[in-house]
Amino acid sequence: MSLEKCTAREKEMLGYINWEKMPGHVAFIMDGNGRWAREKKMPRVEGHRQGVEALREIVSFSSDINLRAVTFYAFSTENWRRPSSEVDFLLNLPEVYLEKDLPELVENNIKITATGEMEGLPTGTRSAIEKALEKTSKNTGMILNLAVNYGGRAEILRAVRMMAEKAKQGELSPGEMDEKLFEGYLFTSHLEDPDLIIRTSGEQRISNFLLWQAAYSEFWFTSIYWPEFSRLHLIKAILEYQRRKRRFGGVHT
Repeated sequence: MSLEKCTAREKEMLGYINWEKMPGHVAFIMDGNGRWAREKKMPRVEGHRQGVEALREIVSFSSDINLRAVTFYAFSTENWRRPSSEVDFLLNLPEVYLEKDLPELVENNIKITATGEMEGLPTGTRSAIEKALEKTSKNTGMILNLAVNYGGRAEILRAVRMMAEKAKQGELSPGEMDEKLFEGYLFTSHLEDPDLIIRTSGEQRISNFLLWQAAYSEFWFTSIYWPEFSRLHLIKAILEYQRRKRRFGGVHT
């Protein structure tokens, strides 16, 4: 693990982590960019720009502490309702981020995957993501999953329709349908379910994010806006996760 960038406080907090009980997959609902910018009397887009800087730091640190996968809720199906100028800016961010960071991600053995309706994205955004998928496809380190043009309900409906079409064609019978088979039709079929979901900005809701996958996830909410989210906050979230008893519907003994 590289601790070169860590502060003394971060190094101290890392000392409390039980490395045998780390979450495998951590998902982030990156909320509060606009409010952060407004409080600082800046344009909303500056909040999104600073949000990308926070993402960079968390991706790097997550890899350093050997998380197996991280998912970032980058653009939801509901985000299309925002002003067109903000939508255009948000959809340009994957291009900006991947163009600048792809060489480092490749070097660090990070594998990029995408979750969401890629067909509905602008050509430039889609091309940047597809290039990143191809360039990192053989990497074997941490998975960096970007949820772009993603909605949990739409994902579930898509999976149901695909299974229904298989049944219509006689390739699938109702008796074969179970949870494991259903999960194979989800965007996240390549990922384990998230152990920990973190949401910033003080909001305490799931917002149509990983509805199926979050059935037994632990949640950690913070009032910190996403542009201010740091390594220390992630360490605190992991420590809280490790204090909890995960029963998965059973009785803890």
